[in-house]
Amino acid sequence: MKYMLLVHLSKDTFDAADIPALAAAGRAYGEALQSAGVFVAGAGLHPPQNATTVSVRDGQRHVQDGPFADTKEFLGGFVIIDVPNLDAALEWAARHPSAATAWIEVRPLGGSSFR
Repeated sequence: MKYMLLVHLSKDTFDAADIPALAAAGRAYGEALQSAGVFVAGAGLHPPQNATTVSVRDGQRHVQDGPFADTKEFLGGFVIIDVPNLDAALEWAARHPSAATAWIEVRPLGGSSFR
């Protein structure tokens, strides 16, 4: 079963990502996921100020630059894993280096066309 681990960060935590020890912890986590054979995909994200939001209303496309909502936390990255069950997904989420300072949302993926 595939799960997405969504990393929700505060701005302070996101800004600390440039600290070499945290970057090394992230690389080690990624290597552990790959070694265990559970890694499907993952990436860090640029800050919300770099986002563009698109919606279509009454057939018209609307584009908004920057963050859609002003929030204290934002999505900083994601990992997709393929594990046997929710308990295994929760274990991997708890091992994520950001779990100590941020929130890792674990969500099962719905039907999809990728493997």
